[in-house]
Amino acid sequence: MSFMQILEMLSMLVTIFGLPLAIFFFVFEQRKERVNEEEEIYQMLSDGYTDFLKLSLGHSDLRLQSQDATVNLTGEQRDRLLAMFAILIALFERAYLVAYEPDMPERKRRRWASWEDFMREWCRRADFRNALPQLLPGEDPEFAVYIRRLAQEEAPHHSS
Repeated sequence: MSFMQILEMLSMLVTIFGLPLAIFFFVFEQRKERVNEEEEIYQMLSDGYTDFLKLSLGHSDLRLQSQDATVNLTGEQRDRLLAMFAILIALFERAYLVAYEPDMPERKRRRWASWEDFMREWCRRADFRNALPQLLPGEDPEFAVYIRRLAQEEAPHHSS
């Protein structure tokens, strides 16, 4: 076998085996990178929600950790409550925009389920539901439809 024939045979082997293997590893690495990016986004959103919960502890007079609407608030307390709800809506909208898809794969659907649980929990509060018309103008229209639907579904279960 001549040197040129050996080179041709090696070239064919690289084409037959090496190219598909390189494509496989490229696709595998791209998928792994996408999963890592999704995990990072999810972690940042979770950190944002944790920060909100810490912030709510600093405003304990608003009783944000209660399942019931906070009643008999002063004007200043109502303003702070509305501001807290606005922060929460901004966080929920961000989660919706970066994490929600109508037909999600199972991994994403499990992650999204926790966000929907958070939203439903807040939508059970009458004061949160009542503030939605004031909070949603200017927000993403699809998100607004989504959170309103959750609020309608949760309202009958918890009338406060």
